[in-house]
Amino acid sequence: MGKVELCGMRFFAHHGCFSEEKTIGNYFTVDFSAMTDMRAASESDNLDDALNYQKIYDIVKEEMAVPSNLLEHVAGRILRRFSQAFPDVSGATVSISKLNPPLGGEVAASRVTMSLPL
Repeated sequence: MGKVELCGMRFFAHHGCFSEEKTIGNYFTVDFSAMTDMRAASESDNLDDALNYQKIYDIVKEEMAVPSNLLEHVAGRILRRFSQAFPDVSGATVSISKLNPPLGGEVAASRVTMSLPL
């Protein structure tokens, strides 16, 4: 087993419960990791035997573009899409951080972390 990680993916999106967040938008970072059997890829050097980082990134990018009230909703969508695309992978975790959330004080980020199985 091994872990594949995509760290610090940055997106501008319109997630949040406040109307200002939906209109103005905000920056978010996403970290993703998945546990997978890497034996075949380590021997074959063939992308078909590995988790395709580009496909993972595309899933995250597409789901981040769909506005949601809650980061939990976005994280759940990402994990469900990942699970459909890679049914042989049983473990994955996604963390979504909203940078400088509008909480009435100085907060660097708020973060939601969710893991498979849901």
